[in-house]
Amino acid sequence: MLLHILNRSPATSEVYRQALAVMGPDDRLLLIEDGVQGAVGALVDRFCGLEGRLYAQQEDLVARGLVPLCAPSVVRVDVEGFVMLTEDAQRTVSWF
Repeated sequence: MLLHILNRSPATSEVYRQALAVMGPDDRLLLIEDGVQGAVGALVDRFCGLEGRLYAQQEDLVARGLVPLCAPSVVRVDVEGFVMLTEDAQRTVSWF
């Protein structure tokens, strides 16, 4: 399993498409920094098919006031959860 880390908002960058194109069926995607905008509203629809494998950094959601808007299908993780995801992964791939 690979952990893909996306720090760009899917509203302003198309890099998420590259990440999705190379993701395997067991890979996970973690949204951090401005990438957490992808966890809300219509933007989360861009990640369909990743149910249970789409994560958002809790602290970044809080910093942007997005916690109440975060889709229920997105798994929220704190820093400890972020570390656990990286430990479980064979490798991490950063998309920026």
